[in-house]
Amino acid sequence: MTTSLVVLGALLLFAVIVVFWIVGIYNGLVGLRNRLKNAFSQIDVQLKRRYDLIPNLVETAKGYLKHERETLEAVIKARNIAQAAAQSVATNPADAGTMKSLVTAEAGLAGALSRLMVVAEQYPDLKANQNMMQLTEELTSTENKVAFARQAYNDNVMTYNTSREVFPHVVLAGLFGFQPAEAFRIEEAAERNAPKVSFG
Repeated sequence: MTTSLVVLGALLLFAVIVVFWIVGIYNGLVGLRNRLKNAFSQIDVQLKRRYDLIPNLVETAKGYLKHERETLEAVIKARNIAQAAAQSVATNPADAGTMKSLVTAEAGLAGALSRLMVVAEQYPDLKANQNMMQLTEELTSTENKVAFARQAYNDNVMTYNTSREVFPHVVLAGLFGFQPAEAFRIEEAAERNAPKVSFG
């Protein structure tokens, strides 16, 4: 009888250790996922700031670019698409599909802004407009902040993905529904350059 109690006690102790081990892995993955969400929220703050600056930039340019209506409309349309994509990602930054949509939308916005800046370069009065110069400086500053926040987010994605892919975490991650996260990458070399917003 004492031998069976010892065996039962050992099995119970082993079961408790395994449960605590699984709980530790689960809690670690939850913590990493939450750090990932927080890192994206830092990007989101800067993206919202940029999305708020763009209509002011377009409005300032409107008076000077009367014959460039298509360019202005393209910027606003690209901004709206990117803003909607960012809102989708904000609900679950670990969702690879929504992150890919945001990357695509951001590439479209960067292209539209670049076209606007090229057109604006052809209008000396617009280049000299104080409001336009201030908005472009704020936009450049925001682009830098987005780049820093994106790097922090991508570092958290790497940490999260590495943790969920190592054994035995990979088994438990699959059981508990921890999907791989997508980094916020710029795929095409032309898109790697921030929109040029200098009027100097």
